[in-house]
Amino acid sequence: MRYAWIERHRDAYPVGLMCESLGVSKSGWYAARRRAPSQRTVENASLVTRMQSLQRRHRGRYGRRRMHRALRGEVGVINEKRDGRLMRQHGLQSKLRRRFRVVTTDSRHAYPVAPNVLARDFEASAPDRKWLVDLTFVATDEGWLYLALVLDLFSRKFVGWAMSERIDEDLALQALAMALDWRCPTGGLMHHSDRGSQYAANEYRKVLAARGITVSMSRKANYWDTHRWNRPMAR
Repeated sequence: MRYAWIERHRDAYPVGLMCESLGVSKSGWYAARRRAPSQRTVENASLVTRMQSLQRRHRGRYGRRRMHRALRGEVGVINEKRDGRLMRQHGLQSKLRRRFRVVTTDSRHAYPVAPNVLARDFEASAPDRKWLVDLTFVATDEGWLYLALVLDLFSRKFVGWAMSERIDEDLALQALAMALDWRCPTGGLMHHSDRGSQYAANEYRKVLAARGITVSMSRKANYWDTHRWNRPMAR
């Protein structure tokens, strides 16, 4: 194993220095080079070549267990620890995939921000008294889509929704228009959202003002001001 390491790195470091550091003699290393490679060495080289091919094909996503299953199906019985050791030695470990992250709330804008009138009071005495709105994203076979939702706190049911490839004011307006057309609130309705630019925009606020709807917005960077309604309803 030490001789193999020296062989792999002999272009980068002096052979004498590596032999001294690893506690082997230069004569022993040269003698090992003249000897024919062992069957084990040949097998390892073949396995490493196959591992490199699999990692290229699968973008480096194969970990030790998955690599072991793939090789076992091709070459038969093989030790999983041996696979892991060869992968470490040759830098063939799986590459961690970066978690997909989407920011749905952009609170860095010049629009006016309403006070938090709701104040975490997530109970409603009747329908169309308190609506909570939010934006999220959904994975589809064709990519990510953004979803705007309007929820009635009394029934804990969605009364408006819209989906789009763009997360903008139009998306939020479409969900609001659906809820207003369906429910036709007559008065006393509170609309609560985060401080996102979609909900603070002028056109969105005009629609709410025309219906006499009270506007409420969560405090800055406070998740629970808008998301506590996800808890199960009390029975």
